[in-house]
Amino acid sequence: MVREISAGGVVIRFREGAWWMAAIEPADAPASPAGGKSNRAARRPKTVLALPKGLVDPGEKPLETAVREVYEETGVNADPVTKLGDSKYVYTRAWGDGARVFKIVSFYLMQYRSGRINDVAPAMRVEVARASWVRLEDAVALLAYKGEKQMARRALEYVESHSEL
Repeated sequence: MVREISAGGVVIRFREGAWWMAAIEPADAPASPAGGKSNRAARRPKTVLALPKGLVDPGEKPLETAVREVYEETGVNADPVTKLGDSKYVYTRAWGDGARVFKIVSFYLMQYRSGRINDVAPAMRVEVARASWVRLEDAVALLAYKGEKQMARRALEYVESHSEL
């Protein structure tokens, strides 16, 4: 089984009296509603939201990857606060060799420093359709993936117990 090591970030920002989190809509998200044919007008597909993340490059540390991926996929710069944990899962590649992959993604809590959300380089649009701020308290319900929901939950617990942020 192939192994992949990735890293990503839960970027938080306090504004309008609440904590907000940077989320991305992957460019490869489903473009049409699931299900069979229908005579009714097509329903709008549910937006897939995820956390910014990517493969750790050779010679790069996971935290460096997380900071880089956050910038590349959201357009914002963020400062690391703490490691939230690792998400581990197995998937089958839908491209190329169709191999089964054991993946570990290390996630870090980061605090917004600068930049504009969704100010993403055109070359990154093959990976990210858009980036936006979502309320951190809503993130668990909005994120598409179980491991990422867990990281958003940990981020919320962290900010609730660390008033110095």
